[in-house]
Amino acid sequence: MRSPQDTLLRPVVTEKAVDLVRSENKYTFYVNPKSNKIEIKQAVEALFKVQVLAVNTANLKGKRRKVGRSPEGFRPDRKKAVVSLRPGDKIEIFEGLL
Repeated sequence: MRSPQDTLLRPVVTEKAVDLVRSENKYTFYVNPKSNKIEIKQAVEALFKVQVLAVNTANLKGKRRKVGRSPEGFRPDRKKAVVSLRPGDKIEIFEGLL
């Protein structure tokens, strides 16, 4: 089993992710592609001392891109998790963005 720091890689800070925090109390993270929903839930609860109601995940395929002189390459594949928290719970790292 992975540690919580190895499961959650970084928060997603986009307009859509911040709007989800404001309106629906849902937080978005990039996570380890091998993590499952149970590991993600346990990692968020352990790191931020909140109660998680639901976890939704999405596997994102890497886009094609040009790399130097070679004709093409790919960005890495990623996994994204949207975590729904109990009403009243907040994660402090997002507070400066709201």
